[in-house]
Amino acid sequence: MAKRKLIIPKNNKVFLGVAAAFANYFKIDVTLIRIIWVLLLLPGGLPGLIPYLISWLLIPERE
Repeated sequence: MAKRKLIIPKNNKVFLGVAAAFANYFKIDVTLIRIIWVLLLLPGGLPGLIPYLISWLLIPERE
């Protein structure tokens, strides 16, 4: 069984690549992850923005 890693890809980025990283990790469509992030941003921004920025800072980028 291959070990999965949470890594921001070089391609398939729209903004910072966090949605693409989670989509690759969970093997689901990146559009679904992007919709979830947008829904978390709707109630004032902080419920989605803070975790997004923390994820961007902590997830390494593929080299």
